[in-house]
Amino acid sequence: MASDRKYVCDVAVIGGGISGLVAAVRCAQGGLRVLVLERQSGERYLCNSRLSAGVWHICASDVLEAPAVLESKILAATGGEADPALAWMVAHEAARVIDWLRTLGVRFMKGPYAYQRFVMAPPAVSPQGAAWEGRGPDVALQMLEEALNGLGGSLLRGHRATGLETRQEGIGGLRGLTQSSEPFEVCAGNVIIADGGFQSDPGLVREWIAPDPGRVLARNSRASSGDGLRMAQEAGGAASDLRGFYGHLLSKDAAWNEALSPYPYLDYLATAGVVVDAAGKRIADEGLGGVFLANRIAARSGPGDHFVVTDQRIWEECGTFRMTSPNPLLARLGATMYQADSIEAVAGLAGIDASGLASTVAAYNRAVANGSTAGLDPERSADKYKPWPLAVPPYHVFPVLPGITYTMGGIAIDAHARVVTGTGTPVAHLYAVGCASGGLEGGTRHGYVGGLVKSGVTGLRAAEHILGIPA
Repeated sequence: MASDRKYVCDVAVIGGGISGLVAAVRCAQGGLRVLVLERQSGERYLCNSRLSAGVWHICASDVLEAPAVLESKILAATGGEADPALAWMVAHEAARVIDWLRTLGVRFMKGPYAYQRFVMAPPAVSPQGAAWEGRGPDVALQMLEEALNGLGGSLLRGHRATGLETRQEGIGGLRGLTQSSEPFEVCAGNVIIADGGFQSDPGLVREWIAPDPGRVLARNSRASSGDGLRMAQEAGGAASDLRGFYGHLLSKDAAWNEALSPYPYLDYLATAGVVVDAAGKRIADEGLGGVFLANRIAARSGPGDHFVVTDQRIWEECGTFRMTSPNPLLARLGATMYQADSIEAVAGLAGIDASGLASTVAAYNRAVANGSTAGLDPERSADKYKPWPLAVPPYHVFPVLPGITYTMGGIAIDAHARVVTGTGTPVAHLYAVGCASGGLEGGTRHGYVGGLVKSGVTGLRAAEHILGIPA
């Protein structure tokens, strides 16, 4: 379809989140004409970057740790499935991205935990619900856009890219539609895909994440629907392993009570106690963390609820671990939670098979006492999160569901953030950054590295490769 809206630039960026704006500003600093296309409208369009907690970390570790140590942590967290070149890139470049952001006026502060040395200021985490306006990530996006405008670039809101233009020498631009369905075309020397993943596309989620997408709660902006992934594949690009998402275990009531999402999440209760189905059977290794558990629940087929089971000691100690902890927020915010002085009684209140749960807890407690949790079925690892015995009444049961923030898999890239084919050959003049890219996180273990650090590093590397700056 022919269009009267035609733009010409050196670099077109699809998506106005952190990764896209980092890439755009860095390209503009090099004297290139840059155009950012953001599908959302509004002065402060909602994207996952704005909803972020603003913590820059690598595998819940300080980004200033030795790069070799960080690299090994990435490979360990992902079960060795992360692309080694991407692991090296993130481990070695994370601190430089933060320094670069500081030159633009982005402020960071220290959080209460060791890995939170760099938290965008003012902090974005609130005790309940989603509060992002005027917080660190929101302020940072405004600063990046101001920097882009000052360098002669521009950001067009309400412009959704729908296809790439391919030429003999590679990608030469893109086409799309405005919010009023008016077609537009962009002639560009390079295209950077930064549209944030496919978590809002039910078909892709059903194929790769969850057989019933309706049972996975969106704790995100609902703006990323896999456009970039489809366009890259149509242009010959490959996809990484698309399994896995970053998310948490939320109260089941978060499906209708907005105050219960994106916080508080129940991960630290789950990793101390047990996670069971309605039959009272454990469903996965709790020792692999809340992100892993959210993925395993999402991947289960068939109807049925899932529950976190703890005792009073876990509730008082692990339940109060953070500012956004479930104790006391769940009760204060009206979440469903059951309590009784015996496992059988609390199972009955929650609608769990009482004999099944009692048998599961008895076997679990014996294994904890004997140090033999690795022999449970499913195995219960103890190196990352220690298993606590369920022995101090009253016992607590919390109905939970998985909440998805972003998909970890995506467009396959190399260490310059270039989109690559199935054989590893770069697709000329095409890049993918941030959560639109894959190869670092996800896989069999649903390994989590960090969305912001991935966004910043890939965005900067794509821009500097376009500018000809050596890695």
